[in-house]
Amino acid sequence: MNTISQEAIATLIANYFANISAMNAEGLIENFAEDAISYDPVGEPPAKIHENFAVFINQLKTVFKKLEATTEHIFIAGNEAAVKWTMQGITKNDKSVTFAGITVFEINNFGKIQTTRAYWNPALMLAQLRS
Repeated sequence: MNTISQEAIATLIANYFANISAMNAEGLIENFAEDAISYDPVGEPPAKIHENFAVFINQLKTVFKKLEATTEHIFIAGNEAAVKWTMQGITKNDKSVTFAGITVFEINNFGKIQTTRAYWNPALMLAQLRS
């Protein structure tokens, strides 16, 4: 089994969060393996990235005019990484929301994201949107 360098993994993760902040579906999807799966959030049915992520990003675009992801800590071990992040958004009607979580990334031998598991509570974000 090949081990991807820590630098390559850190770059891939930076790219992932940059593309979420930019709400760039194509750029985001390029980081993933063809058969990649996302559990976002964990507890929901998994999504096939190449089939579902463009829709997800377009949903973000309908709600937010600005998104900013901050990665607070990145822990890399082997071909996996756990990232503590905070997301700040400004909605189309100028409401500010902040939510945080941890995403665990599994990277395949080709340097693409194979699986993500995101631990966060969407209900807390939705409550801020409705307040």
